[in-house]
Amino acid sequence: MNLTRLFSFLLIVLAASQLKAQKPASFNGLDMNMGNLSRLSDAQTRSISPENFTGAKGKGGMADPVKQNGQRNVANAAHASRDLGLGWKVNPFITINSKETITIAEIDGSGAIQHIWMTPTGNWNFSIIRFYWDDESEPSVEAPVGAFFGMGWGRYSHLNSMAMTVNPGSAFNSYWKMPFRKKCRITMENIDERPMNLYYQVDYTLTPVGEDEAYFHAQFRRSRHSPTSLHTIVDGIKGKGHYVGTYMGVGVTNNGWWGEGEIKFFMDGDKDYATIVGTGTEDYFCGSYNFDSRKKTASGAEITDYTEFNTPFAGLHQVLRGDGHYEVSQRFGMYRWHIMDPVRFEKDLKITIQDLGWRSEGRYLAQRSDIVTVAYWYQREPHARFPKLPSKDELEVN
Repeated sequence: MNLTRLFSFLLIVLAASQLKAQKPASFNGLDMNMGNLSRLSDAQTRSISPENFTGAKGKGGMADPVKQNGQRNVANAAHASRDLGLGWKVNPFITINSKETITIAEIDGSGAIQHIWMTPTGNWNFSIIRFYWDDESEPSVEAPVGAFFGMGWGRYSHLNSMAMTVNPGSAFNSYWKMPFRKKCRITMENIDERPMNLYYQVDYTLTPVGEDEAYFHAQFRRSRHSPTSLHTIVDGIKGKGHYVGTYMGVGVTNNGWWGEGEIKFFMDGDKDYATIVGTGTEDYFCGSYNFDSRKKTASGAEITDYTEFNTPFAGLHQVLRGDGHYEVSQRFGMYRWHIMDPVRFEKDLKITIQDLGWRSEGRYLAQRSDIVTVAYWYQREPHARFPKLPSKDELEVN
């Protein structure tokens, strides 16, 4: 073989190896974005709702308004659909009785939840949502359903972000990716004295899950009038993972600006001093200067006021100003998603935030606020057992 033919042969081999190297890896149908919407995969899309409790293929909308089989929740809209019959809107919701826990979704196999929509009736602080991954007996997610979706004060406010949306009139949506390898189970417990109705849909994909995929976790905490003026967002996390978000509600009990407290991330053996320390509450939630904006009145006077905002990763989405009558407290709701900047830890994680305002002579005021939070993170299992959820009276907003 002469040098020219040898050189041509080597170029062909090199080009072939480059094409092989550039061949895209098999796509499992997860991690969706505008750049990969055109890609095909072998993933299977399924959905669970009251019209298809199992998510099985070809088994949706089978409730019969006339021929009921004696099971609960098989035709809750039988009266409304009685003239239309099978295949119409026969069972769009379930009823969860007082002190009852219902499994609203149970999935076998490997895959991930990609979207959840629901609109629960009743008191959102008295409906407890829990998620269990694979064969675990302790939940990886446990929170009042309102707080989990950023509505910790039991009142609607529009929330428009990448990970969560809450839309009129009470439509809760989660877009957190929630992988599982063997099984997923979601329950809803009603601790109220009255029954509640739940409309919901869990959209998921059955597909292989990579070894580097961690499990989604969320934990609720509440501190009321803490004598230390310190709120623990989460502690006791053990293992390898990354922290991805905080919902925080603050009910103030004093006059003046309330958000000077610093957030602290203690990770991987930190004791007295944290590795990550913020500069103030509104700063952590990606605002500044008290979330204030300046406005002019009709007379031309300039005033300041809290300004609600929603962005993909952070917002002050809820300002409850009170009505000057029985609703005398001011309450606030904020979210901060660490989607572009997850806080990674190797062994352990604890997060606290100070409860600080201002007093006379330019001094900080150690406050006694009512604070609710939900911490969101991913980690390898097993996870440390969660603290006991507060009682019904302790969850009540008053």
